[in-house]
Amino acid sequence: MVFRRGLKRFYYISNEFDLQLFAEEKTEPATPRRRRRVREEGQVARSAELNAFVIISVGLFTFFLFESIVRRDIFSMAQYVFSNLHLVKPDGINIDSSTKVQAEIIEFLLRMVAPFFLFSFIGAVVVNLLQVGFHISFKPFALNLNKLNPVVGLRRVFSLRSLVELLKGSVKALLMGYLIYRFIKADYPTYLKTLLVPFPNNIALISKLIFFTLLKILPLLLVLAIIDYVYQKWEFERSIRMSKYEIKEEYKQIEGDPRIKAKIREKQRELARRRMMQEVPKAQVVITNPVMVAVALRYEPEIMNAPVVVAKGERLVAQRIREIAEKHGIPIVEDKALAWTLYRTVDIGDEIPPELYKAVAEVLAFVYRLGREAA
Repeated sequence: MVFRRGLKRFYYISNEFDLQLFAEEKTEPATPRRRRRVREEGQVARSAELNAFVIISVGLFTFFLFESIVRRDIFSMAQYVFSNLHLVKPDGINIDSSTKVQAEIIEFLLRMVAPFFLFSFIGAVVVNLLQVGFHISFKPFALNLNKLNPVVGLRRVFSLRSLVELLKGSVKALLMGYLIYRFIKADYPTYLKTLLVPFPNNIALISKLIFFTLLKILPLLLVLAIIDYVYQKWEFERSIRMSKYEIKEEYKQIEGDPRIKAKIREKQRELARRRMMQEVPKAQVVITNPVMVAVALRYEPEIMNAPVVVAKGERLVAQRIREIAEKHGIPIVEDKALAWTLYRTVDIGDEIPPELYKAVAEVLAFVYRLGREAA
């Protein structure tokens, strides 16, 4: 009984689902059509580590270019703030003056960070264009209720990709923390000296120390970015792989079902046969094998350079051509060699080749002679 119930259950499942979907693993590279589809959905191979490396590099390069301007703005802002501290005392605050000070501070900050934001934005755009090209897709922002499913969310949290991202972030944090500790420890005496340097000069010294510390970390960020980019490309290619069944189904969607195409070709042949049979009554002669092959020729000297094959066929089609010819009084001439040659070498609607002019001319002359005798 248990075995029988198992067989019934298997039969139900096999009828409810297409088992071919589960029969093959996804081992084949994605087709161009699937690549276009996943790209339209916003799925691309993109490395966030490479973006971070470019943004930090551009920021350091911008600081190197505008170091004197930034240092001057910081000094000017500090001087302005310290010289207007009396305006923000709790016992005698001046609202108008305080608002003006805040506006000046915001203007200083915007002027100072504007080059960093501008060049970092340009660097981020360029590195994304180099990675994935120019493409705008709003599908990732579309409402997807499946994302609210807690089971799907847990599956993403405990997936291989999440584990790799966790390990990558932990290793990156440990390595960067260790390197920063080593570099700061090596420059520790210099950091202590900044406490003894007057205000404008110690700002410049501290900024240079931070700049060279971050500059020393760039090789590590570059290595991590390359590794992450290679991994993201590999993970993306693995995620869009297809099974042989999916490739076959996609080919059917593009090229059409072979059975439907066969039906279409059969219908086209049937229509061509009907048009061909309609041309038989206009022929001057039908040359036969006599049973296997029949070829109908039409020749009008006023408008044609040579006789034209208007219909041809073998077996049942040849029999039908003969029947139509007999019904409309078209002469039927038996010539096995000529009939086979015309059938094999001349397509319907084409003129006969020059090497057959003499043989066909003899047949037409015989037909015309029969017509005159009958008249």
